[in-house]
Amino acid sequence: MSYLLNLSTNKKHTNIYHSIFMGIVCILLSSCALDEIEDLSNISDTTLESKNFELLTTSNDIHLEATTLTDIPYGNHPEQVYDIYLPSGRKFDKTKIILLIHGGSWVSGDKDAMSTYVTYLLEYFPQHAIVNINYVLAQVPVIPAFPNQYLDIDAVINHIVARQNQFQILPEFGFVGSSAGAHLALVYDQTYDIDNRVKFVANIVGPADFTDPFYANDPNFQTNLSLFVDEDAYPPGTDYAVVNSPAQLISEASSPIISFYGKSDPIVPTSNAKRLNQSLDSYDIEREMYGFEGGHVSDWSDQALLDVRKGIGEFIYEFLPIK
Repeated sequence: MSYLLNLSTNKKHTNIYHSIFMGIVCILLSSCALDEIEDLSNISDTTLESKNFELLTTSNDIHLEATTLTDIPYGNHPEQVYDIYLPSGRKFDKTKIILLIHGGSWVSGDKDAMSTYVTYLLEYFPQHAIVNINYVLAQVPVIPAFPNQYLDIDAVINHIVARQNQFQILPEFGFVGSSAGAHLALVYDQTYDIDNRVKFVANIVGPADFTDPFYANDPNFQTNLSLFVDEDAYPPGTDYAVVNSPAQLISEASSPIISFYGKSDPIVPTSNAKRLNQSLDSYDIEREMYGFEGGHVSDWSDQALLDVRKGIGEFIYEFLPIK
């Protein structure tokens, strides 16, 4: 079914969404494969572990212990909170940040869904800070998703930048987003990262192009998309599908992107992956794309999920190193 119509996970608003979207027929994927499927099996855990950096301290430095702070408010809404994992030996001019953004069709979900990645990053990247965020969930049509959720990410980053000395971290970010969270990460990088603080985006099954016929040919899609948009926040005549489609926003200023998609995903089709690839290639932006057997992550094999973590790890080493 069209991604913006997959709202059943938000139990509070099931009746509302059911009445809005009743009768919409699921769009079935024809079988197609990614034009590029790479193998991560040759990257071993030992390889990643061997790349861990030794603590960068001197005899004149105060050695800071690892600290975890949870549910830090960055706004007035109860969902505007984040957790931060500060490493030992951190420094304001060296300790970079990996920021995690959960999915949930923009209307549900919580940062706890990214706990697997937190565990992985704490083990293999002990010198990076980790930030795991919540954002205000959409309640259609009362609370729209766009651009509010992009602005929530911006508010998190501004909150952290203002506390660089307090946290002793360097505000350079790598984004890791899942599903709707990956979409938010991608759009933020293309449109809102005016200070170039984002150094890469890891995109796990993120919707990349709402102009894709997979979505656009659904006669209900434009109406349903408008329910997610705060129309007052955009100029008259804005094409909401374009301004919320990462593949349509790529430019020479875009960050490197590593993407992971399911080859039979009924929610985010492989055509989205191809369109994102084409846009990145047109601007010669560094990118990697991996395809796995299965759908929208939940049925991926354990090996596939391990390969996702390994691929993200390689991007961290390349684009968010601590020197």
